[in-house]
Amino acid sequence: MKTTAAVLTEVGKPFEIVELDLDGPREGEVLVRYVAAGLCHSDLHLMKGDFPSRLPIVGGHEGAGVVEEVGPGVTKVKAGDHVLVSFIPSCGECRWCRTGHQNLCDLGEFLLDGQLPDGTFRFRLDGEDAGGMCSVGSFSQFGTLSQHSVIKVDASHPLEKAVLASCGVPTGWGTAVNAAGVTVGDTAVVYGSGGVGINAVQGAAAAGAKNVVVIDPVAFKRDTALKLGATHAFADAETALEAVWEMTSGQGAEKAMVIVGDVNPEVVTHAFNVVGKAGTVAITAMGPWEDLSIQLPAAQLAMFQKTVKGCIFGQFNPQYDVPKLLGLYQSGLLKLDELVTREYKLEEVNQGYEDLVAGELIRGVIRFE
Repeated sequence: MKTTAAVLTEVGKPFEIVELDLDGPREGEVLVRYVAAGLCHSDLHLMKGDFPSRLPIVGGHEGAGVVEEVGPGVTKVKAGDHVLVSFIPSCGECRWCRTGHQNLCDLGEFLLDGQLPDGTFRFRLDGEDAGGMCSVGSFSQFGTLSQHSVIKVDASHPLEKAVLASCGVPTGWGTAVNAAGVTVGDTAVVYGSGGVGINAVQGAAAAGAKNVVVIDPVAFKRDTALKLGATHAFADAETALEAVWEMTSGQGAEKAMVIVGDVNPEVVTHAFNVVGKAGTVAITAMGPWEDLSIQLPAAQLAMFQKTVKGCIFGQFNPQYDVPKLLGLYQSGLLKLDELVTREYKLEEVNQGYEDLVAGELIRGVIRFE
């Protein structure tokens, strides 16, 4: 079959809107008709070449749609089911899935090149194999995915809003609740309040943090954070550092989360310095794959017993935790509608990323016809 998609053919270039050939589902696979796709900053890393990915590749890893067809052996979903995509699949059988770390599933080894778990491709551009970002490629009208990459959701959820629970919401919420471990009474500091960071704000507030402090240079992002659970918002890290130590009577924050668009040594140092003894710094932000620029004072790390840790997909079990988050949305305890700043057509995807880089979006969403 044919599908129109946004494809990256060269690093440093914008997406191209092209028609692709798409193979139908094989054993354990499903065909999804996409309704919506989120514009996540990780696709910018793809465009800039920060990830060593195989090209050509269909962009997009935050998606929502309807199952059109299932291949042999599919047990998780059926035709007509509403689904979100999971940008890290969860097989349920590998060491990581069996020990409760589904976000580290071994099937994730295929993400950067975009093939399916059997090592082959379903997209083709002019006869050449094309990948799908994170084995998904949601910037396409249709996609063939592993059943381990889809999450069945209740049909009552509006897919153009629920799509955010495919990546940005669980990644941010889980950074606060799971990786940083925010608890009642904590002071939690969030660096970056975009499409992921804003959900760390929501997660920290829901966990009962006394102070939820946001640092972001963009005024409307700070304002949005204050509406969705932040107690304080600052434009720069230096001012925030002084305020946090004052509001905690010189003890420092318990938790800090680095969720900026591009991680850098300065922001990690600020996060390290803003937490006090036994404080935790969770880093969800990413940069170039081989970058080694982050440095921390080993003596302070040891003597103050601080923890610095990475976080992917909010340390969530996508099959179980994402429907739970949508339940919170349904009950009004999680805000999604307020996160969608602007909607775009597929052919406007590059404009969407220009708006994201300009700081004009919390989250942009592509709506398919």
